[in-house]
Amino acid sequence: MRTRKITALLLSATILSTLGLTGCGSGSTGSQTTGGTASEGAKTDTQAQAQTASGGATELTFWNLSTRQNAIEPIVAEFNQANPDIHVTVSFFNTDGIKDACKVAASSNTLPSMWFNWGGSLGGFYVENGLTYDLTEYAQANAWENIYSAAALELCTLHGQLSGYPTSFNALDMYYRKDIFEKYGIAVPATFEEFEAACATLKENGITPISTAGLKGWHVMRFVELLIEHYAGAELHDELNNMTASWDNEAVVKALAKYQEFCDKGYFPPGFITADPDDTRMAMVMGTTAMDVQGPWYDGQIIQDGVDVNLFGTFPFPSGGSNRISAFAEMVQFNKNLSEAELAAAMKFMDFYYNDEHVETYSEYFNLPLPKNGAEAPAGQPNVMDILNTANTNGTFTITDQAFPTEVADALFDAQDALANNQTTPEEAAKSIQTAIEAYKNK
Repeated sequence: MRTRKITALLLSATILSTLGLTGCGSGSTGSQTTGGTASEGAKTDTQAQAQTASGGATELTFWNLSTRQNAIEPIVAEFNQANPDIHVTVSFFNTDGIKDACKVAASSNTLPSMWFNWGGSLGGFYVENGLTYDLTEYAQANAWENIYSAAALELCTLHGQLSGYPTSFNALDMYYRKDIFEKYGIAVPATFEEFEAACATLKENGITPISTAGLKGWHVMRFVELLIEHYAGAELHDELNNMTASWDNEAVVKALAKYQEFCDKGYFPPGFITADPDDTRMAMVMGTTAMDVQGPWYDGQIIQDGVDVNLFGTFPFPSGGSNRISAFAEMVQFNKNLSEAELAAAMKFMDFYYNDEHVETYSEYFNLPLPKNGAEAPAGQPNVMDILNTANTNGTFTITDQAFPTEVADALFDAQDALANNQTTPEEAAKSIQTAIEAYKNK
């Protein structure tokens, strides 16, 4: 596979200073298996039979996203065959299903041996509650500083402990359909006014400007936070995410008012508030929508759909100032109850899963480039480097649902729904978010 060396992106001071110790909404879409509890994660018949026949092998359970199932299953089968003393059983969930399943399992102390998670408050929940294995000493003993970028390790360090095996660094850009823009004479927007003009032109020609879906809130949040970046500016936005500035302020009100205006103008798909985020990509593939806020995983998913990835381009949302984009980390966390032998087996599996051969063979199922020193960008995925270069040049801010604790993020999601349905005003919505922040701080 032809590859291009990436710049030292993950080592940049810009990303480290803006992301700090925190890292959704994920980028998984098009899931094959949903799951709200641990028991609902799908297990194939072959896997179940293999587990029964595994004898005295070290048993490991692994929960991951269903969008990666076509890579994970053959890799797991290969690993189990090559390592008869270890047996890995994997279960699959969609984006929201794995969040729910892990929370349920946490409450009953039935978490798997290892599970996919995001950084920030999402992964931090399991650290705060003493549910994850602290990898600090393991990483020191195995010289992880020579393997993973400093930024990747920093993003997986939550509440003072290295809480996960780094698997990806993601920044979100505005994907757009080049052919649709060209057809209607739309230039890539360089200013917020040009972005609004592009939306108006698309709507006039029967194209929904922005693909989004409101179920669980995080996909709509990706656009709302860009509006907040535009009206608040970088410094205030960081203070808002850190909950050191009040959300009951003019900049937030203006951002929420603009979001409500976009809803009223039909710039989002009909019924988007109750739509599943896993379905947003299909509208882009079919050409009924022209833009979507997505990350570097999106190229691989487009390829999986059998669509020409060269029809798609990216641009940073023209928020003014630096035009920063949001970013987050992904990792695999490990159960605090693992024995040393089980941890060694789990690490052997993770290193096997992320070896160069598998990354090359299943490149469209990995979020590439990996967060390792000297990692390479994937061939045939042209937008990946553009997104990461934008993050390196413009800087990033922490994606909101990883900056916020869950109850505050939920207040934002509720406000988004109410604004879209004209059940509240921007002023009331801003106050409701701040009320949730104060309740969290007083808890």
